[in-house]
Amino acid sequence: MLSQIETDLQSLANPEKAKILQGFFKTGPGQYGEGDIFLGIVVPEQRKVAKKYGGLSLTEIQTLLGSKIHEHRMTGLFILVDRYKRADSRGKKEIFDFYLKNAHLGNINNWDLVDLSAPNITGDYLLDKDRKILYNLAVSKSLWERRIAILSTLAFIRKGEFKDILKISELLLNDEHDLIHKSVGWMLREVGERETRRFSKFSLRKIARRCPGLC
Repeated sequence: MLSQIETDLQSLANPEKAKILQGFFKTGPGQYGEGDIFLGIVVPEQRKVAKKYGGLSLTEIQTLLGSKIHEHRMTGLFILVDRYKRADSRGKKEIFDFYLKNAHLGNINNWDLVDLSAPNITGDYLLDKDRKILYNLAVSKSLWERRIAILSTLAFIRKGEFKDILKISELLLNDEHDLIHKSVGWMLREVGERETRRFSKFSLRKIARRCPGLC
Protein backbone atom coordinates (compact mmCIF):
# COMPACT_ATOMS: atom_id res chain seq x y z
CA MET A 1 0.00 0.00 0.00
CA LEU A 2 2.85 2.38 0.83
CA SER A 3 4.47 2.01 -2.57
CA GLN A 4 1.11 2.62 -4.22
CA ILE A 5 0.48 5.88 -2.35
CA GLU A 6 3.93 7.10 -3.40
CA THR A 7 3.15 6.11 -6.99
CA ASP A 8 -0.19 7.93 -6.86
CA LEU A 9 1.45 11.08 -5.55
CA GLN A 10 4.17 10.91 -8.19
CA SER A 11 1.51 10.66 -10.90
CA LEU A 12 0.10 14.01 -9.71
CA ALA A 13 3.47 15.78 -9.77
CA ASN A 14 3.66 19.15 -11.51
CA PRO A 15 7.28 20.30 -12.02
CA GLU A 16 6.32 23.91 -12.75
CA LYS A 17 4.19 24.11 -9.61
CA ALA A 18 7.00 22.45 -7.67
CA LYS A 19 9.42 25.25 -8.59
CA ILE A 20 6.96 27.85 -7.35
CA LEU A 21 6.36 26.00 -4.09
CA GLN A 22 10.06 25.53 -3.42
CA GLY A 23 10.45 29.29 -3.60
CA PHE A 24 7.34 30.01 -1.56
CA PHE A 25 8.35 27.63 1.23
CA LYS A 26 11.91 28.96 1.39
CA THR A 27 13.87 25.82 0.49
CA GLY A 28 17.12 27.54 -0.48
CA PRO A 29 20.43 27.34 1.43
CA GLY A 30 20.12 28.87 4.89
CA GLN A 31 16.35 29.30 4.63
CA TYR A 32 13.86 27.69 7.02
CA GLY A 33 12.81 25.02 4.50
CA GLU A 34 16.29 24.26 3.24
CA GLY A 35 16.44 21.03 1.25
CA ASP A 36 12.68 20.39 1.19
CA ILE A 37 11.65 18.72 -2.07
CA PHE A 38 8.27 19.41 -3.66
CA LEU A 39 6.33 17.44 -6.26
CA GLY A 40 4.00 20.37 -6.94
CA ILE A 41 0.71 18.78 -5.83
CA VAL A 42 -2.13 21.00 -4.67
CA VAL A 43 -3.64 20.34 -1.24
CA PRO A 44 -7.09 19.12 -2.45
CA GLU A 45 -5.38 16.39 -4.49
CA GLN A 46 -3.31 15.35 -1.48
CA ARG A 47 -6.47 15.14 0.60
CA LYS A 48 -8.02 12.82 -1.97
CA VAL A 49 -5.00 10.53 -1.84
CA ALA A 50 -5.02 10.60 1.96
CA LYS A 51 -8.68 9.61 2.03
CA LYS A 52 -7.99 6.70 -0.34
CA TYR A 53 -5.25 5.35 1.92
CA GLY A 54 -6.76 6.07 5.32
CA GLY A 55 -5.98 2.56 6.50
CA LEU A 56 -2.21 3.03 6.54
CA SER A 57 -0.50 1.76 9.69
CA LEU A 58 1.56 4.02 11.91
CA THR A 59 4.65 2.23 10.61
CA GLU A 60 3.71 3.18 7.05
CA ILE A 61 2.83 6.73 8.07
CA GLN A 62 6.24 6.91 9.75
CA THR A 63 7.88 6.17 6.41
CA LEU A 64 5.91 8.99 4.77
CA LEU A 65 6.83 11.41 7.54
CA GLY A 66 10.48 10.48 7.18
CA SER A 67 10.48 11.27 3.47
CA LYS A 68 12.42 14.20 2.02
CA ILE A 69 9.42 14.91 -0.22
CA HIS A 70 7.07 17.51 1.23
CA GLU A 71 3.88 16.03 -0.18
CA HIS A 72 4.70 12.63 1.31
CA ARG A 73 4.89 14.21 4.76
CA MET A 74 1.80 16.34 4.18
CA THR A 75 -0.27 13.40 2.99
CA GLY A 76 0.98 11.33 5.91
CA LEU A 77 -0.22 14.04 8.29
CA PHE A 78 -3.61 14.24 6.60
CA ILE A 79 -3.97 10.49 7.18
CA LEU A 80 -2.73 10.83 10.78
CA VAL A 81 -5.19 13.63 11.62
CA ASP A 82 -8.09 11.63 10.21
CA ARG A 83 -6.96 8.55 12.10
CA TYR A 84 -6.76 10.59 15.31
CA LYS A 85 -10.34 11.83 14.85
CA ARG A 86 -11.61 8.26 14.56
CA ALA A 87 -9.53 6.82 17.41
CA ASP A 88 -10.64 5.93 20.92
CA SER A 89 -8.87 7.45 23.93
CA ARG A 90 -6.07 4.88 23.87
CA GLY A 91 -5.56 5.40 20.13
CA LYS A 92 -5.49 9.18 20.52
CA LYS A 93 -2.75 8.88 23.15
CA GLU A 94 -0.72 6.66 20.82
CA ILE A 95 -1.07 9.15 17.97
CA PHE A 96 -0.26 12.09 20.25
CA ASP A 97 2.98 10.43 21.32
CA PHE A 98 3.75 9.42 17.74
CA TYR A 99 3.22 13.00 16.57
CA LEU A 100 5.50 14.50 19.22
CA LYS A 101 8.17 11.93 18.43
CA ASN A 102 8.10 12.99 14.79
CA ALA A 103 8.17 16.65 15.76
CA HIS A 104 11.31 15.97 17.79
CA LEU A 105 12.82 14.04 14.87
CA GLY A 106 12.28 17.09 12.67
CA ASN A 107 9.76 15.44 10.36
CA ILE A 108 7.06 18.08 10.87
CA ASN A 109 9.23 20.81 9.49
CA ASN A 110 7.38 23.48 7.61
CA TRP A 111 4.65 25.88 8.63
CA ASP A 112 1.88 24.27 6.57
CA LEU A 113 2.65 20.86 8.08
CA VAL A 114 2.43 22.30 11.59
CA ASP A 115 -0.68 24.34 10.94
CA LEU A 116 -2.75 21.47 9.55
CA SER A 117 -1.84 19.07 12.34
CA ALA A 118 -0.98 20.75 15.66
CA PRO A 119 -4.46 22.08 16.54
CA ASN A 120 -6.07 18.80 15.52
CA ILE A 121 -3.72 16.45 17.37
CA THR A 122 -1.73 18.05 20.19
CA GLY A 123 -4.26 20.81 20.81
CA ASP A 124 -7.25 18.49 20.81
CA TYR A 125 -5.52 15.87 22.95
CA LEU A 126 -4.56 18.40 25.62
CA LEU A 127 -7.99 19.99 25.94
CA ASP A 128 -8.66 18.11 29.19
CA LYS A 129 -5.06 17.42 30.24
CA ASP A 130 -2.00 19.09 31.71
CA ARG A 131 -0.44 21.40 29.12
CA LYS A 132 3.09 21.59 30.47
CA ILE A 133 4.41 19.96 27.30
CA LEU A 134 3.42 23.05 25.30
CA TYR A 135 5.56 25.27 27.51
CA ASN A 136 8.49 22.92 26.98
CA LEU A 137 7.93 23.09 23.22
CA ALA A 138 7.65 26.89 23.38
CA VAL A 139 11.25 27.17 24.56
CA SER A 140 12.60 24.50 22.22
CA LYS A 141 15.53 25.27 19.94
CA SER A 142 13.40 23.92 17.11
CA LEU A 143 11.44 26.55 15.19
CA TRP A 144 8.80 23.96 14.35
CA GLU A 145 8.33 22.73 17.91
CA ARG A 146 7.82 26.35 19.00
CA ARG A 147 5.23 26.82 16.25
CA ILE A 148 3.51 23.58 17.33
CA ALA A 149 3.23 25.02 20.85
CA ILE A 150 1.51 28.12 19.48
CA LEU A 151 -0.79 26.47 16.96
CA SER A 152 -1.90 23.83 19.43
CA THR A 153 -3.58 26.57 21.46
CA LEU A 154 -6.04 27.16 18.62
CA ALA A 155 -7.99 24.16 19.94
CA PHE A 156 -8.23 25.88 23.34
CA ILE A 157 -9.11 29.26 21.85
CA ARG A 158 -12.01 27.69 19.98
CA LYS A 159 -13.31 26.52 23.36
CA GLY A 160 -12.98 30.00 24.86
CA GLU A 161 -9.79 29.21 26.80
CA PHE A 162 -7.15 31.92 26.39
CA LYS A 163 -4.76 31.54 29.34
CA ASP A 164 -2.23 29.34 27.59
CA ILE A 165 -1.88 31.36 24.39
CA LEU A 166 -1.39 34.56 26.38
CA LYS A 167 1.32 32.97 28.53
CA ILE A 168 3.03 31.35 25.57
CA SER A 169 2.87 34.62 23.64
CA GLU A 170 4.76 36.36 26.41
CA LEU A 171 7.39 33.62 26.41
CA LEU A 172 7.98 34.23 22.72
CA LEU A 173 8.00 38.02 22.62
CA ASN A 174 11.70 38.09 21.78
CA ASP A 175 11.78 35.11 19.45
CA GLU A 176 14.13 35.65 16.54
CA HIS A 177 11.96 34.15 13.81
CA ASP A 178 9.16 35.91 11.97
CA LEU A 179 7.26 32.63 11.53
CA ILE A 180 6.84 32.63 15.29
CA HIS A 181 5.80 36.28 15.36
CA LYS A 182 3.22 35.67 12.65
CA SER A 183 1.78 32.61 14.36
CA VAL A 184 1.52 34.44 17.68
CA GLY A 185 -0.18 37.35 15.94
CA TRP A 186 -2.62 34.98 14.27
CA MET A 187 -3.58 33.27 17.54
CA LEU A 188 -3.98 36.58 19.35
CA ARG A 189 -6.30 37.80 16.60
CA GLU A 190 -8.32 34.63 17.16
CA VAL A 191 -8.54 35.52 20.86
CA GLY A 192 -9.45 39.12 20.05
CA GLU A 193 -12.35 38.04 17.87
CA ARG A 194 -13.80 36.10 20.79
CA GLU A 195 -12.98 38.14 23.86
CA THR A 196 -12.22 41.82 23.35
CA ARG A 197 -12.27 42.74 27.04
CA ARG A 198 -9.88 40.03 28.23
CA PHE A 199 -7.66 40.40 25.18
CA SER A 200 -7.21 44.12 25.83
CA LYS A 201 -5.75 43.31 29.26
CA PHE A 202 -2.86 41.57 27.56
CA SER A 203 -0.42 44.33 26.68
CA LEU A 204 -0.67 44.61 22.92
CA ARG A 205 2.02 47.23 22.91
CA LYS A 206 4.50 44.52 23.93
CA ILE A 207 3.83 42.48 20.84
CA ALA A 208 2.57 44.80 18.11
CA ARG A 209 6.05 45.47 16.76
CA ARG A 210 7.03 41.81 16.89
CA CYS A 211 3.88 40.21 15.45
CA PRO A 212 3.39 41.26 11.81
CA GLY A 213 -0.23 41.59 10.81
CA LEU A 214 -1.57 41.72 14.36
CA CYS A 215 -2.76 45.30 14.18
